[in-house]
Amino acid sequence: MEDKPSEASLQTVAARAPVTAQRRLNIHLQEQMPVPYLARALEAVDPEHINGSTDYANNDMSVLQQHCAFFDKDKDGIIYPCDTFKGFRGIGFNVVLSLLAAVVIHVAFTYYTLPGWIPSLKLPIYIDNIHNAKHGSDSETYDTEGRFAPDKYDAIFSKYSKTNPNKLTFMEIQCMLKANRNSNDFLGWAAAEFEWVFLYLVAKNKEGFVEKETIRRMFDGSLWEILEKQNSSRKRR
Repeated sequence: MEDKPSEASLQTVAARAPVTAQRRLNIHLQEQMPVPYLARALEAVDPEHINGSTDYANNDMSVLQQHCAFFDKDKDGIIYPCDTFKGFRGIGFNVVLSLLAAVVIHVAFTYYTLPGWIPSLKLPIYIDNIHNAKHGSDSETYDTEGRFAPDKYDAIFSKYSKTNPNKLTFMEIQCMLKANRNSNDFLGWAAAEFEWVFLYLVAKNKEGFVEKETIRRMFDGSLWEILEKQNSSRKRR
């Protein structure tokens, strides 16, 4: 039995596959945080936040459920198009984009979250089943059960943040989206583009970057509460 891994067995770059050098992995991640390859059910963690968003209650929800829970204001576990519209307005989108978001999100994903097989004209999204609405061609930061995968999240930045290691430009986001595309997954391509462009529009800083911490908080949904407070504060001025 071999007791020591060879140098080749630990390589993350292959000379005859230049893309592996262009999109590098963080080989020091396991030194920067505990158990980075263990997907977390309750918290979105990274080396700077090994306990996740400590100022935000997880309510025993998966990270993917938390991402959506902001839009369920009455806490009944169901999000309707009007809830999504109000939520998007609350975080700063105008009427047109909020209406577009509500229509696209609910038409695309309602059926996958229903408790039965009969469609509903009310287009509800059931938070308990939101993992069934996970689409392809994404960063895989959410696993298929809605957990948060720290290593996949970290790879967003190690692979694509070329300008600043802790920020993404619009074009870097586009490079990531293109690289993540699965063959013939047109719904996944469109959904990923929709999600990240909307995030960029609402959360970019004054220099045109989306901060790493902003993206982490997007995954666990705590970003939405922050944006809502900021938007409310602007309206009172």
